[in-house]
Amino acid sequence: MTPEFETVIGLEVHAELSTASKIFCSCATGFGAEPNTQVCPVCMGLPGGMPVLNRAAVEKAVRAGLALGCEVQTYSAFDRKNYFYPDLPKGYQITQQERPLCLGGSLMIETAGGEKRIGIARIHIEEDAAKLVYGGGKVLVDYNRCGVPLAEIVTEPDIRGAEEAAAFLKKLRSVLRASGAAECRMSEGGMRCDVNISVRRRGEQFGERVELKNLSSFRSVARAIEYEAKRLIAAAERGEAAARETRRFDESTGRTFAMRRKESGGDYRYFPEPNLPPLVLTEEEIERIRASLPELPDARKRRYVSELGLAPFDAEQIASENAVADWFERAAALTPHRRRLAALTLTELFRLLPSDPESVPLPPERAARITDMAEAGEISAAVAKRLIERCFAEDVSPDEVVRAEGLGVIRDEEELERILREALREEPKLLTDYRRGKSAARGAMLGRVMRRTGGRADPQAASAALDRILNEE
Repeated sequence: MTPEFETVIGLEVHAELSTASKIFCSCATGFGAEPNTQVCPVCMGLPGGMPVLNRAAVEKAVRAGLALGCEVQTYSAFDRKNYFYPDLPKGYQITQQERPLCLGGSLMIETAGGEKRIGIARIHIEEDAAKLVYGGGKVLVDYNRCGVPLAEIVTEPDIRGAEEAAAFLKKLRSVLRASGAAECRMSEGGMRCDVNISVRRRGEQFGERVELKNLSSFRSVARAIEYEAKRLIAAAERGEAAARETRRFDESTGRTFAMRRKESGGDYRYFPEPNLPPLVLTEEEIERIRASLPELPDARKRRYVSELGLAPFDAEQIASENAVADWFERAAALTPHRRRLAALTLTELFRLLPSDPESVPLPPERAARITDMAEAGEISAAVAKRLIERCFAEDVSPDEVVRAEGLGVIRDEEELERILREALREEPKLLTDYRRGKSAARGAMLGRVMRRTGGRADPQAASAALDRILNEE
């Protein structure tokens, strides 16, 4: 943040594991049901309700751990984390404090300075809390989410700023989705993040950390970190010690506010969960799950670079979305111009897709055809953009659109010269400015011919036509 100070960040990411039922009961986990309709005595914490561990949740968590390079433990155990809050009907949460399921691991992210390794301390499984709903001066509780299985992924304090934190979360989401562990639909609360942040003078020991609670979008994480880092640095420059506290981020103001003093482990009075036996896995079970993992984003990235000739950054972005990566591979098999296809994917396709795409409406064969037409100079970059948009939204052939709407490149220099002269008659100041030595006026004149032709003018032909006009006495 400043030459004197640096920000030190660790993340605690809660990802809902993609199971059909909750972690300790058979209630459904689907999003969007009527409030308090997916509940039972077990997840509501009623007397006599006994938890039974969902095997699918364990397998999903193991998939996450293996995908992140963790060491999956053959012996782990559950604990009770005791605290009282309206969203926790039992008055405690079943989690894994002392013996987590996964240890170690790491994730590589792309930064401005190149690749960086972010260490992962642990992954444990636990039950989610209910959801508080604010409105009309009331606070309501929807217990449908209570008991949904979570994987909590805890990083080492290796992150050094908002950009790195956002890059880690984006990469983590892509890995979890590719592995089949979690869908991570952030708009549905399927992936949430707590940020532990401190600042220190460079080279000194870690400062007191502050926790930013329940951030549910990449943008919120980045904005909260940027604000909190500035606040902590300003306090340090005044000689004030940071308070060890939990804070919330207000989206509307972009500021953080104190919620409570940060609890310590003793405040939660952890003890072994008496109603669940230890979780014991065999090496054979772990290896079976490992063998079922698909190709993960980093492997795809390396393949796109080595086999398709993509730039590392482009390959990283495309491989980060499973649906896009699958689509891109089908399109890349139909054209030799993979770099141009990648450029169209990054600049045009991603602009049209939602943040969590499950499919790509643009048929890959039409994307490949648009790529070939642009590479051959049959259409301009502006027309390629228009065709991507049309074929994304409508069932049309790019060739038919080009023919029907006359979108082919204009190379006739006489035609381009005529269009230029019309433009200069309407804006003679452009020519006057150029004669007076304003070189930017030339680009403006070429911009006029591009605008009048809808981006169809061949740049070289337009430049040659302009040279003839400018060379006239």
